[in-house]
Amino acid sequence: MTANASARAIKPELLRTYTEDFNKDRANLIAADAAVSAGVLKAATDYRGVRALPRDFSIELKQGSITNQERSGRCWMFASLNTLRYELMHRWNLEDFEFSETYLFFWDAMEKSNTYLENVLRTLDEPTDSRLFEAINWGPSDDGGWWQMFAALVNKYGLVPKSAYPESENSRNSDDFKQYLNSKLREFAAELRRRSAAGASEDELRALKDEYMGTVYRICAVALGEPPEKFDFFARTKDDDEDKKGEACKCKAEADADGKAESCKCGESCKCEGKSDAKACKCDKDKSDKPKTGKDERPQIREIGITPLEFYKKYVPVDVNDFATLANAPLKNRPFNRRYRIRFSANVVEAGDMEFVNVPLDVFKKAALDQLTAGHPIWFACDCTQFALRKDGFFDQSVVRVDQLFGTEFTGDKAHGLEYGDSPSNHAMTFTGVNLGEDGKPNRWKVENSWGKDAGKDDIVLLDDSLFVALCGHIAATLVESQLHNELGTLAQSCNVPLRVQNFDVVALLDVVSGDLTGADCLNTHCLRTIGVQLCSDTLQVQDNFGNVFLDALN
Repeated sequence: MTANASARAIKPELLRTYTEDFNKDRANLIAADAAVSAGVLKAATDYRGVRALPRDFSIELKQGSITNQERSGRCWMFASLNTLRYELMHRWNLEDFEFSETYLFFWDAMEKSNTYLENVLRTLDEPTDSRLFEAINWGPSDDGGWWQMFAALVNKYGLVPKSAYPESENSRNSDDFKQYLNSKLREFAAELRRRSAAGASEDELRALKDEYMGTVYRICAVALGEPPEKFDFFARTKDDDEDKKGEACKCKAEADADGKAESCKCGESCKCEGKSDAKACKCDKDKSDKPKTGKDERPQIREIGITPLEFYKKYVPVDVNDFATLANAPLKNRPFNRRYRIRFSANVVEAGDMEFVNVPLDVFKKAALDQLTAGHPIWFACDCTQFALRKDGFFDQSVVRVDQLFGTEFTGDKAHGLEYGDSPSNHAMTFTGVNLGEDGKPNRWKVENSWGKDAGKDDIVLLDDSLFVALCGHIAATLVESQLHNELGTLAQSCNVPLRVQNFDVVALLDVVSGDLTGADCLNTHCLRTIGVQLCSDTLQVQDNFGNVFLDALN
């Protein structure tokens, strides 16, 4: 061993010091007993932290039944559909509803395959060991994605209820399906590059790609079944009378100064409740006269032969085209009030790559709080691994006390997590509530997950506000046009930083898009009423072992 190598090695004398120090501290021995027997997370769980976080929220939305992505990377799709189904349920007065996640999963696999092959054609001059091609070739049709990918699919293919295209074994457990689809796509990529090197024209290569896509369709159809072109839809609305069951006919005013009571809607004079001579309301009498049967008399919604796009446009009261994306990345090389584009990030090739505007954190929090206060859920993404108890449903640093367990503080902030890849957005969920403290500020957030009823409390997760700030990624929050322009216009004017073009290295896959954030049209000339918010997504900067910076899709 050379002297230089010896200086880099772990020295035996230091190991002896480490073990002596470890064993003379009783806390280390107790911690080791607990962690070795129960695992790090259980051993680090602080019961005081658990008790200090009640599961009640001052603002809370009523959502549908629990969903489960099972062993697939479709969280972004489930969270997106859970956001839209809330709007559909309350618009059409449905007790419950679930979209078909498999329907979009089929088309996402098709579109990602097409986009991958198109990206291969765009990079024919790149060597296969270039950082750019390695990023493109990493997972041609992997499950992960983002809100903007969801919007692109809905725009093109619409939506269907789960009854029209239910789950399959390969949507519930997608590894085998995607393994062989990706293998075939890489074979196609190699052949396209070989034909190009042999002199094939662009038209010849694209014709070959179209032929390959027939094989891709066959693989997807075998694994998932063919998606419906048309379907029938049937639903019953909630019975409003159920909400009023047991209510007596009350006087609109118990009595005025003269002791007179107002009449009921049926015109019958109704005396004040509690008096012996009170008259029964004619409305109640008419209902009691009806014979009781088991027939379901609730109003029905029925569609025969409706297409997925027709269903989306008719029944979903949300336009996914209204969503723009904001980010909060406190990095020196990502100035605020500028719009960025992440190259090679599209799943639907003609929809274009994802873009975001980087803005300060307070804009995000206000947008999220305003959205929940207005009665709408929020799609978001975060790092779901740090300070997380999956089974118990907690994301909280005061509950998962790994600092106490290991005897060391974890002090990294958001900027550190982005720069060093320590806080990637690896899971998408939906905010359905928030609790406000005495100061009116959020202190905990209610999260709807997609891991089934055994995760959290009926798949509901509690997220502490400190981790909302530190680890959350995207948020999709609805604002009216005036609010959106006021928020961003005022912000941009106060900073006086125009959006300008910068040239980034091509392997960074990140462009700055021209535009100006210093006016009412701060996003673009098209007025957007809805914004999507990124808090600290690893979309902004993810490095592999080669130093390549690229988009890491959600799983």
